Amino acid sequence: MSVAQLAGGRIPSFARRMATRDPLLITAGIVLAGVVAMALFGPLLAPYDPNELFVGDASGAPSPAHWMGTDDLGRDIFSRVLVGARSSVIGPIAVVIASSLLGSLIAISSAWFGGWVDGISSRLIEVIFAIPGLVLAILAVSMFGKGLIAPIVALSIAYVPIVARLVRATARQELAKPYIAALRIQGVGSFAICVRHVVPALLPAIVAQSTVGFGYAMLDLAAISFLGLGAQPPASDWGVMIASGQPSLLNGAPEQSMFPAMFVVVTVLAVNVLGARLSIWAERADR
Repeated sequence: MSVAQLAGGRIPSFARRMATRDPLLITAGIVLAGVVAMALFGPLLAPYDPNELFVGDASGAPSPAHWMGTDDLGRDIFSRVLVGARSSVIGPIAVVIASSLLGSLIAISSAWFGGWVDGISSRLIEVIFAIPGLVLAILAVSMFGKGLIAPIVALSIAYVPIVARLVRATARQELAKPYIAALRIQGVGSFAICVRHVVPALLPAIVAQSTVGFGYAMLDLAAISFLGLGAQPPASDWGVMIASGQPSLLNGAPEQSMFPAMFVVVTVLAVNVLGARLSIWAERADR
């Protein structure tokens, strides 16, 4: 797809038609907008300090004072969910941005130069792809210590092959189109062709893959925090909250684990719906 088609509004007009005819897409967009608002304004919206202890309200049921109840230490769960949205959302976003940029750079370079560059990058991608992201993140934590920084860096590296494989195949198809050969004959530089024409044409596929990657990254980071290797108590990260609420499940007070788990599941489902719809958008926009 050429830049002229992009500038002509073909993709935005298709996106508008798709949104108005797809209630599920609209619902997913509203859910994600709410999660982003929580990540940005959660500390301002929280009715209480997330670490404030309410004496006598340990493992309390939902009430007008505490909409989601209180945890085993008497802290307001609603406030902790709102504040914890920031780390639970920003971490996956960082993973997606880093892996998408690096994976796209490797893929486009591989498709453009071919030869030994393609061979080396392909072997490197295969080696990284053979290591599960969660295992790589746990290894990074064991080397650099607990926290979210090491898992985010490790998952960013682990997700690079997924992006690179998709973008490499799409980039090869794009570079084989006649307009690329015409630009080369006209003397347009390689960098200009890639930045002005190839990258915009690949952008729908990259964005679609990034949305799906966000869901996986959120689950992986929540799992790492759940294992006690990511964010550490008393942080209100959703993974930490789910882990801390395990003992309360046996005591008939599931709220501490249930509500953050519900937000993780709903967010991942909404992102996956958006990713599936964007994949359809990318396929149809290229026709």
